[in-house]
Amino acid sequence: MSASARPSRVGVPTTPDELLTTTRSVRLRLDLSRPVDLDRVRECVEIALQAPNGGNTQRWHWLVVAEDGLRKRIAEVYRRSFEARYPPTVTAGEPPAAGASAGGASAAGAAAGGVSDRMLAGGRHLAEHLHEVPVLVIPCLELGSRRLTADNQAGMWGSLLPAAWSYMLAARARGLGTAWTTVHLDAEQEVADLLGLPGDVRQGALIPTAHVLGDGFGPAPRRPVDSVLHLDGWGGTGWGGGGA
Repeated sequence: MSASARPSRVGVPTTPDELLTTTRSVRLRLDLSRPVDLDRVRECVEIALQAPNGGNTQRWHWLVVAEDGLRKRIAEVYRRSFEARYPPTVTAGEPPAAGASAGGASAAGAAAGGVSDRMLAGGRHLAEHLHEVPVLVIPCLELGSRRLTADNQAGMWGSLLPAAWSYMLAARARGLGTAWTTVHLDAEQEVADLLGLPGDVRQGALIPTAHVLGDGFGPAPRRPVDSVLHLDGWGGTGWGGGGA
């Protein structure tokens, strides 16, 4: 099928619940051959700016990378970081390589005893083809005089990450696919140098953005809600529902 004959949107959600339950991290089904309208990306960022942030300080910045050469250089850093975490000899079920960052998807995989076959294959595919993804979006946080510490950083990153998720939701509503990735943060300074970021600006994620191949998405497998829901304290049970 020619690019002009492809549908402009794939399985666009029609309700808020559908949008929230079918926005996936897309790795294997990104359309690497079709350009993305940067005005559409701008719309998604504009919507993302409505997300909550501490004190309404709006310290976020959004790096949209579309230039071919720069995209390839960032993709090379990402590929090296991914291979350092998951060498080709690593198989599904194994945790990341020793010394890999505790952030991002690898931490979740390690906590569960490793990543699944599907996730590992998808992650490796994205690492090998990131340079072909038409747009990379990197949400950043301007720290100013503040510094990242070993203490709880939820208050700081809570002023950026909800907006990054809002960007992904807005993209999904416009027929675009995205993926939440942080592997490049293992070499964050290299990417910062490529982008010319000031020293007080830190990256929160890297979000590949492209049109999508296929017919649509459904909800992902998740643990039962009662296994993670606690009423009035850790381990609290007796959820009765009801109310107004």
